[in-house]
Amino acid sequence: MTRKSIALTTAVLLLTACSSSPTGRSQLAFQDSSKMAAMGAQSFEQLKSNETVSHSKPLNDYAQCISRAIVAEVPASYGYSPDEWEVVVFDSEQVNAFALPGAKIGIYTGLMRVADDADQLAAVVGHEVAHVLAKHSNERMSTQILTTVGVLAAGVALGDSKNKGLYMAALGAGAAYGVILPFSRVHESEADYMGQELMANAGFQPHAAVDLWRNMAAASGGNQPPEFMSTHPSHETRINDLTAGLVQFEPLYEQAKMAGKRPNCVKPTIPAPKASDKSP
Repeated sequence: MTRKSIALTTAVLLLTACSSSPTGRSQLAFQDSSKMAAMGAQSFEQLKSNETVSHSKPLNDYAQCISRAIVAEVPASYGYSPDEWEVVVFDSEQVNAFALPGAKIGIYTGLMRVADDADQLAAVVGHEVAHVLAKHSNERMSTQILTTVGVLAAGVALGDSKNKGLYMAALGAGAAYGVILPFSRVHESEADYMGQELMANAGFQPHAAVDLWRNMAAASGGNQPPEFMSTHPSHETRINDLTAGLVQFEPLYEQAKMAGKRPNCVKPTIPAPKASDKSP
């Protein structure tokens, strides 16, 4: 690419990227929503093929009970119907869950084991659904594309400098630690905020989000990189932010209970994961 074409590409991307997240934060997101939904659905099908799907009725009923209560609180303006969300339980020791554009939710049995009850698991489901609502996948992809264009532009500007390789390596590290990783921490904090609101509106105790991350901190055994090198906030930061959110979200929880919203999702016994017959 020439300098002129790189500059033109960058200008077009920036002009088409102007938007705001649900919390009012300026957002770089220029990917088509239908394309993101199609990519999410394709990725979900690949995960179902490559990982062990649990067919346990108690586990699936538990996951469905929590997920349905959460997605029922998603405003219609986001374009998702509560009935279109697909929820799958993966039989794995991974302490993880995710949601993808296209209304897909995956929950791992390892997370079900760490989450003491439905309220704690709802904190994660709410968080992951919030990632979808805030178009964080779109934003991350858009940021990575723009970062790549910027590094290409720097390469053209450096020309045949004898230290070009060293400069480009430094730019690569700077792009990661200066743009992509901190931006991901913003996403995580935003999803924590939105997810805690979703769970409270659904009738799940918002304080459970604090309790869950205390469990997660204990389960990690302190094995967490420094916050500036991580895509996630530190456990301490996360716990402090979620605790601060209780002032706003505890009243929503009380209102939800008065409106009769108290999902009766009882945690079943979580069996040990089966040995997978999937290829690694």
